Amino acid sequence: MDHLSNPDPVLEILVGTVFLVVVIFVHGADRSISLQFSKSWVGVTKATPHWHLNLMLAATIAALAILHFAETLIWAMPLYVRAIIPSMRDSYYYVLESYTTLGEGTVTLPDRWRLLGPIIGMSGLFTFGWTGSVLVSIMTDFGKFDRLRARQERVIEAKAEYQNARSLKHDVARFPEGG
Repeated sequence: MDHLSNPDPVLEILVGTVFLVVVIFVHGADRSISLQFSKSWVGVTKATPHWHLNLMLAATIAALAILHFAETLIWAMPLYVRAIIPSMRDSYYYVLESYTTLGEGTVTLPDRWRLLGPIIGMSGLFTFGWTGSVLVSIMTDFGKFDRLRARQERVIEAKAEYQNARSLKHDVARFPEGG
């Protein structure tokens, strides 16, 4: 077990890569979050209140945030369990710092495990990029829906104006001036 207490760089990179792949697979749950949003989106009509759309968006963002917290926990647990970082709070803080690429450096890994920090950062970049693309897709749907709703409102207004003009024309024909 000494090889895990004092790994060589190849083992350190291998361990980090395994955890990176696990985190990426876990982030695949992002797909189920997207599918759930899509299923909810199918039920949206022009009568759907705007607050309902905002609630759908908020629930999706919350699910994505929870997913990121779970992924960082996947990194933090082994650091704590193997006593690489002695406190769970510090372990989780270190992982959040690396995963978000904040890099304040108030909590650090021992020198023999320091290659994990950049690998944790890489996993954050990959997963945040993936999440960003999901949010762009969702906001594109929102934009299309808003444009469609605005177009439908313009058509309704135009029809109302046409009906008013037609009614006015009919009134003028019924009551000619001087008649």
